[in-house]
Amino acid sequence: MSSASQKYLAIYSGVLTVAFAAIVLTGASSTRSEKFDVIDVQRINVREPDGTLRMTISNMDRFPGLILDGKQYPHDRDVAGMLFFNDEGTENGGLVFAGSRDADGEVSHGVHLSMDQYEQDQVVTLNSIEGGGRRRSGLTVGDRPDRPILEDVEERAALEAMPEAEREALMAQRQADNYYGANRLFAGRNGDRESVLDLKDASGNTRLRLKVEPDGAASIEFLDAEGKSTGVVTPETLRTR
Repeated sequence: MSSASQKYLAIYSGVLTVAFAAIVLTGASSTRSEKFDVIDVQRINVREPDGTLRMTISNMDRFPGLILDGKQYPHDRDVAGMLFFNDEGTENGGLVFAGSRDADGEVSHGVHLSMDQYEQDQVVTLNSIEGGGRRRSGLTVGDRPDRPILEDVEERAALEAMPEAEREALMAQRQADNYYGANRLFAGRNGDRESVLDLKDASGNTRLRLKVEPDGAASIEFLDAEGKSTGVVTPETLRTR
């Protein structure tokens, strides 16, 4: 082979090498976009460039446990749907759903949209629930404590190791102290087919109820901490004044 041919091949090889490197580097740094007609998957994780999880869409079988600061803890949920995560990889809400009819024909069904307090449990939910022949749907607003929910998760093993009587007494006291928070408002349709607005105190006790029954009877009711009615206002009582 002549020296001229060798020189030509060397130049040609060099050009190909530079071109290949440019294609590889350009392909690696560019934003890729693909279009599909149908995608069948069991779970999708949406992440930031640094790997932080921001959203999961999953079937029931692959639905994740409770994820706090990027770490997963056991938390059984027989649902499918999607979960949302904050900038730190901690769960902060979601949309989940399930529904079936058992061998006896009884329906168990639910759709649940929730919004969580920072590092805590849900404080706003929109629910549609059916079970035991009853249906309930509406908006719920709640209070949660200031401590991170991670403290409760890490305490779970110690609680389970307690003697049953001791654990029940502790949980009863915590319930009385509103340790885990409480619902403060419910607006919707209850299991008795009534349209209601329940306003509750910090312990979760309904203290004021606006209600319209299925037959149209309307009332405003005041209740004490034990749930006993202390006064009712109806159109009839207003007319007698």
